[in-house]
Amino acid sequence: MIILAAPSGAGKSSFVDRICKEDLRLVDTITYTTRGIRKGETQGHPYYFVSKEEFEEKIRAHFFIEWANVHTSLYGTPHYQIEEAWKQEKCVIMDVDVQGAKTFKNKFPDAKTIFILPPSIDELRRRIEKRDGKVPHDIEVRMANAESEMAESSTFDVKIVNDDFEKSYAIFKKIVDDWLK
Repeated sequence: MIILAAPSGAGKSSFVDRICKEDLRLVDTITYTTRGIRKGETQGHPYYFVSKEEFEEKIRAHFFIEWANVHTSLYGTPHYQIEEAWKQEKCVIMDVDVQGAKTFKNKFPDAKTIFILPPSIDELRRRIEKRDGKVPHDIEVRMANAESEMAESSTFDVKIVNDDFEKSYAIFKKIVDDWLK
């Protein structure tokens, strides 16, 4: 299991999406969330979008291996996706928040962890504001969370600064390749 965490907008989803297309040994999980769907997203890509009530029912049914409240929305990883990946002898790679990374590391101590850092907090804000073509309503929550998340980066096995996507991705890919050998 390989776990990526980063502040919102640092690029972790882009890293995971690309490496899963390039390396068939890897499989990503699809997180369930209560956050609203963004332009360009569809049900199941990149999330399963559910109501808060449906999410809470899944919590009560022990559907999630881990879940957390992040940026005022709920996010959770279902058991069945990890179990299915392992049945297929695939390595699970996922992008989660810092809370999720801690939960996974506690449950799976052999998991490898990578933290993706933005080049600066100002650049992170610019990326978040640019992503949807508008400033998200929870931008200040995201920025405050980013500061505390980045303070946790020293607890990860590897840190990568995503200042140039191609260069940073090449570093990331080499690390993952080495872990999979």
